[in-house]
This record gives sequence, C-alpha cells and structure tokens, in this order.
Amino acid sequence: MHSSEPLSPSAAVAQAFAAHAAVLEEARQTLPPLVARAAAAVIAALRAGGRVLVFGNGGSFSDALHLEGELVNRFRRDRAGLPALCLGAGQAGLTATANDYSYADLFARLLRAQARPGDVAIGLTTSGESENVVRALAAARELNVTTIAFTGRGGGRAAAHADILVNAPSDETARIQEMHGLAAHALCALIEDALFPPAP
Repeated sequence: MHSSEPLSPSAAVAQAFAAHAAVLEEARQTLPPLVARAAAAVIAALRAGGRVLVFGNGGSFSDALHLEGELVNRFRRDRAGLPALCLGAGQAGLTATANDYSYADLFARLLRAQARPGDVAIGLTTSGESENVVRALAAARELNVTTIAFTGRGGGRAAAHADILVNAPSDETARIQEMHGLAAHALCALIEDALFPPAP
C-alpha cells in the first residue's frame, strides 16, 4: 500500500485556509453571544474601577500579551488606556515563582498578588486542561473575580471554573488560537465602543 503523495506547498496552505474557514463558519454560529457576554463583564468591571488580568501558556501567552496591548494602548481609535495586565510578563516574578513554588501554581500565585474583588480574569488554554490556568481560574473565583476562559471545543477542566466560556469549536490548536484572536479583537471592539463611543 503506497502512501499518498505529499501536498505541494500551495496546496498545503490552501488546505489550512479551508480548515480555518470551516471552523470559522461554525464559530460564527456559536461564539458571538459568548464574546458579547465576556465583553459585558469586562465593561462592567472597568466601569467599576476593576482591571483585566489575562494569562496563558505558549501561543496562548502570546495571545494574552496581545490582548493586554490592545486594552492598555488602543484598538481602533485614540483613547485613554485601560487597566490590563498579562500575568507572567514580568520575567523576575515568573521565574522566581516557577522556581520557588511550582509551574502549576504560577498563575494562581501571580493572580493572588494582583487581583482584587471586581476584577476580571481571562485564562487562555486551547485544551482547557492547562493546570496552571485551571488553578488560576479557581483562585480567581475564591477572590470574587469574574472568570472568563478561552478554550477549545469542550472547555476541559477550565470550563468548571469559568463564569463565561468562550470555547472555539475545534480540537486543533492552530484553529483554536485563530478563533481566539478573532474573538479577542471582537471583545476589544465592544469594550472600546462602550467606554469610548465614537463622536456623532
């Protein structure tokens, strides 16, 4: 039995685009109300003087940094910055905590140092199973912090600790992260429009 011929580079790219489009179409049916709920929670927290704490590992850490940047700086229009913090972005705190305690407790410990009641915690984990994200979401609930989890299809264990679950309809990491990026941009647009409405 002969294996199939490998795809040409352009065909491989086309295949990735097609896979993205298929997940996007399903996400278009399921994610908008979830992202709208997440935005409402963030808007309420910011109006009340709270802030956004966001965290994840690897590619999800990059997405967390991206979200922090969009909120702290700007998204689509000039405006005042919004209080947001990507946990683990400080290298001293990250390495000291991981070394002195455990990587599994990293985000929970950093969150306990930063969070106050009324804040919002956004944890990103494509599998929903990242132990340090799950523990941080659980810690956030103990502190009366609203929890939002960005995950893949099932939500994993993170779902049990999320007040709002934004679960991209895929089991493939790349596709999930692509949906998370789109959802995060939609989240930022809703937040910005609510808090800094465009001039009439």
